[in-house]
Amino acid sequence: MAYSFSETQKIRLSELGVKKEVREQEFEEKQAAGKSYQKIEKEAVTENKRRIRTLLYETRQPKLCRLQNDLADCLIGHGFTQVATPTILSRKFLERMTIDGTHPLNDQVFWLDQKTCLRPMLAPNLYDVSKRLMNFSKLPLRVFEIGSCFRKESEGRQHLKEFTMLNLVEWGTPIEERNERLKEFSKIVLNAAGIKDFKVEEEESVVYGKGIDIVSPDGLELASTSMGPHPLDDAWNVTCSWVGVGFGLERLLMYREKEEGIHRYSRSLAFLDGARLNIK
Repeated sequence: MAYSFSETQKIRLSELGVKKEVREQEFEEKQAAGKSYQKIEKEAVTENKRRIRTLLYETRQPKLCRLQNDLADCLIGHGFTQVATPTILSRKFLERMTIDGTHPLNDQVFWLDQKTCLRPMLAPNLYDVSKRLMNFSKLPLRVFEIGSCFRKESEGRQHLKEFTMLNLVEWGTPIEERNERLKEFSKIVLNAAGIKDFKVEEEESVVYGKGIDIVSPDGLELASTSMGPHPLDDAWNVTCSWVGVGFGLERLLMYREKEEGIHRYSRSLAFLDGARLNIK
C-alpha cells in the first residue's frame, strides 16, 4: 500500500510554493510520509522567510515593480515614450473598441456606473493619447504604457481580476515590415524580462481579429499582438499603419520564475514577491 500526504498537507505545501511533483510523491510507509512532510514543510517555511527578509533588507522592491522599471528603461532606450493614462475609462471609449452590450468582453467589465468602468485594457487610452501626440511628432512614433487592468476573469492558474499590462505601439510602421517589427519588439521586451525562448502562433482576438500570439515553447501565451490599418482606427481618426504588442507582467514572472500559478507575483495581500505572508 502506498501512502501520500493528506489533502490538507498538500494545500499547505502548495501555499508555501512546494512543487507539485514533491507534493504528490508516495511512500511505502505512513511514518515515512509523516516525517517527509515535516521536513519539507519546515524547509519551505524557512525559504519563505528568507524571501521576505531578502525583500526587506536587500532588494526592497518586489519583482513585479523591478520588472516594470526594467521594461520601461529598456523601451525608452529603444526610442519609446512612456505615457500614464487614467484607470477609470468611459463607456464611449469601450464602444469605440466595439465593446458594447453584445460583445463577449462586456460581461468581464467592472462597471462603476452607467458611464464609467475600470479599464479592461490599455488600448483605448493609448489610441487617444497617441493621436494627440502625432500633432507634435513625425512618424514613426513609439509609445508605451504600463498599468493595471481589470476583468472579471475566473481566477485560475493563469488569470487575475487585476493584472499589470504593458502595451507598446509603433505608429507609422511600413506595412511590409509589420510582422518583423512585431517579432523585434516582442524579443526586446522578453529579453529585458529575462525570457529568451518564444515562438509565434496565429490567433484570433475578440477585439482585433486575426493576428499572432507570442508563446513559450510549452504553449503559454506571453504576448498578444495587433496591427493596422484596422477597422478600429476610424473611430480614432488614425490613418497610418501600425503595430502593437501587449504583455501581462504577472504572467511573465510566473513563467520566468517557473511557478505553477500566477498569484505568487500578483498584487496580493497573501503573497509578496513570491513568498507567502501568513506563515508560521
